[in-house]
Amino acid sequence: MRTHDSVSVLIFNTTAHCFILVKQFRPAVYMCEWERNKRKEKGPEEPADVHADPPPASAGVTYELCAGLVDKPHLSLEEIARQEVLEECGYDVPADKLRRITSYRSGVGVTGAKQTLFYVEVSDEDCVGDGGGQPQEGELIEVVKVPQHQALNFAYDESIPKSMGVIFSFMWFHNNMSPKFKISTSV
Repeated sequence: MRTHDSVSVLIFNTTAHCFILVKQFRPAVYMCEWERNKRKEKGPEEPADVHADPPPASAGVTYELCAGLVDKPHLSLEEIARQEVLEECGYDVPADKLRRITSYRSGVGVTGAKQTLFYVEVSDEDCVGDGGGQPQEGELIEVVKVPQHQALNFAYDESIPKSMGVIFSFMWFHNNMSPKFKISTSV
């Protein structure tokens, strides 16, 4: 099995005081929801109904940080993160503006890959496109803005399907950056 390390970026728009996330369809999440629905219809003791109706496509949509694979050995992690911010979210920022927060193991039960998390501040002036990813690579990404004052509620709202990176990075921001912007992000 071949795995790739990755980068992710918490993007904060200082003009609009909001976080920039991506929203996209994830087949694994969709299939997990479909399997869960099959078992719900039959009950835990009975075999799953293989003919159960599939859930709507929205069951596979998640909110995530801007992210990408480390698959360009000639580029630094910051340069890869910069490219992802431009491709997925439409913001053009210099690589030296990216602040490394930490790195950690992601997918420990499957791949054990390493992910490096960055933080970057952008303004409306940095927005040079719509983002949306690379459709030729199968990406269909929607750019989403989460107001800073709603971030922790967003993080703790279990009805919103999100990655652990979103939760962690919102908490990191609350603990490390909120005083700078003098806006409360409390739950």
